[in-house]
Amino acid sequence: MAEPGDHGLSFRQDYFGDPAGWTALVDLLQDIFSIDVSLLDQFGGPDPSSMPFGYFNDAGVCVANFSAFSMPVVINGRPVKAAGFQSGAVRPEWRGRGLYRDLMRRAFAWTDAQRFELGLLLTEKPALYEPYGFRTIAQHCFVGEPPSVLPEQPPAATLALPGDGEAIKSLLLRRTPVSQRFAVTKQMEMFLLNTCFDPDIRLSRLAKEDVVVAWKLDGSCLRLLDVVGQSIPSLASIIAGLRVAPDRIATCFPTDLLDWTGAATLYQGYTVLMMRGAVADDITEPVMLSPMTEF
Repeated sequence: MAEPGDHGLSFRQDYFGDPAGWTALVDLLQDIFSIDVSLLDQFGGPDPSSMPFGYFNDAGVCVANFSAFSMPVVINGRPVKAAGFQSGAVRPEWRGRGLYRDLMRRAFAWTDAQRFELGLLLTEKPALYEPYGFRTIAQHCFVGEPPSVLPEQPPAATLALPGDGEAIKSLLLRRTPVSQRFAVTKQMEMFLLNTCFDPDIRLSRLAKEDVVVAWKLDGSCLRLLDVVGQSIPSLASIIAGLRVAPDRIATCFPTDLLDWTGAATLYQGYTVLMMRGAVADDITEPVMLSPMTEF
């Protein structure tokens, strides 16, 4: 691995406890990707499980970063200790010097030492990560007609951020996985951040089941992004509570807990899901990572 001083830079790890370090990463991601992760400050700050690895210049500017964080999942009913990798960026004037490769190796070595069974990342450049044992996992959404019979259900309440942040956080902390086939079991910060990033995402709370449904309405298609609660209601109950009458349903997660089955349809996004670790071999049926947990 490169030595911290090889490029006239200082290497820092686990630096989110320093407000200046966090602000420097916020600036890096804003400058490179035009995203504002400082929105997390209104919800308590960055994920406390995050382990950032970065290079800084003498002025305190973060010129390169790559972060790992805890992202436990369930695969075929079995809890899996998994890590996600995110916030990978290098300022243009510092590219081509091996900084990103060095930070990746440090992050992968750290997660290996912490005995994570699985690594996950989303990328537009899968070839960059294949030498480190990552492979692409095809994602599928699940499409079909809505249930023909809907139960009696009180109308869902509309939630919004930041005002309803505490109520949503409480449910996220106590949630059950939205699927036993494949789903994230605990990840709060990305759900909140993705809601802030996309104004088309609607959040509705079903009082009877005490769940929050993240969804979109694309014309006559109801697109379910996630369902957060201690139990997962049927799709029929969700539709009844949302007071919508879609012609088509598309769920962005496996449907094994919805009392409904849709046809697995290959999802074509601008990024691909990649995994690292032998436990990825246990995924033998179509899956999708909920967009609310995208990172």
